[in-house]
Amino acid sequence: MVYEMYWLLASVLAYVCFGFASLGDKFVLNGSALGVSKPKAYTFYVGIFGLFVILAIPFIKFGLPSSASLKWIILDALVHILALYSMYVAVEKFDVSRVIATIGATQPIFIFILTWIFWGPQAMTSINILAFAILFVGSVLISIEKNIKLTGKYLMITIFSSLMFSLDYIFAKSVYLSTAFISGIIWIQIFMALIVLFFLFTKKSRREIFANQIVADKKKQLIFLSAQLIGGAGNLIQGFAISLAPVFFLATINSLRGIQYAFLFVATLFISHFYPKLLKENISGKVIFQKLISIVLIITGLVLLVS
Repeated sequence: MVYEMYWLLASVLAYVCFGFASLGDKFVLNGSALGVSKPKAYTFYVGIFGLFVILAIPFIKFGLPSSASLKWIILDALVHILALYSMYVAVEKFDVSRVIATIGATQPIFIFILTWIFWGPQAMTSINILAFAILFVGSVLISIEKNIKLTGKYLMITIFSSLMFSLDYIFAKSVYLSTAFISGIIWIQIFMALIVLFFLFTKKSRREIFANQIVADKKKQLIFLSAQLIGGAGNLIQGFAISLAPVFFLATINSLRGIQYAFLFVATLFISHFYPKLLKENISGKVIFQKLISIVLIITGLVLLVS
């Protein structure tokens, strides 16, 4: 039970960090959770900024990964970059709330199926299954803001992104099963940085990466960088949760994503009411009711997990 609490608490903390990062993005990008106009540039900087984890090397026992670990490390780094890039391309072409809702809705299903493919049928209690189902419904409900218009192009890119993010969970877990968490995460970040360097091979990509700043205003740059750092911390904590959790809880970890949306909703509602000069969003009573029902479902799912 205590073991379960560690991965669960780490997951909750990770999504709170993601919530803070999303709130920072709202301040900077006028309500768009991912204001991406240059997908390659955004993916490149996310991959490069991840190298900050190498600062931990002097404080840990760090060495070359085993051959068994290396293949999972490379695969995880590759699918993570593909997931990020395809998501940013989708956000550039379609409404951000629709993209995030579709990825968030399909990812737990993919992870659930992939765990069975990679590790076989998993023994889950009826309470665990019920908690997963409730968290899944709550996360989907709280993330949907508009009616989603499905087109072939939209489905192709969002489902591909969702599948890559799902494989990221599977491959990351495979890394942590064969090597220590800190060493594993450092090697994953190193290979992510190496992969995004391929973006520099063409003149068009170099121009896209270096010609334009993502954020021009100095104050907004500080908020933007702070949001990315908090989001990076969230990724590390989520990786730690994945390393601790039994494989049959991987889909449940992803279903806890609703905590991020719940935090963002409550924070936005509070700031809009008390500090409208900082951030003002008109939220209808219908939307508030939808979000509150979602939050109740998420809390119920959490209670079932710790019961």
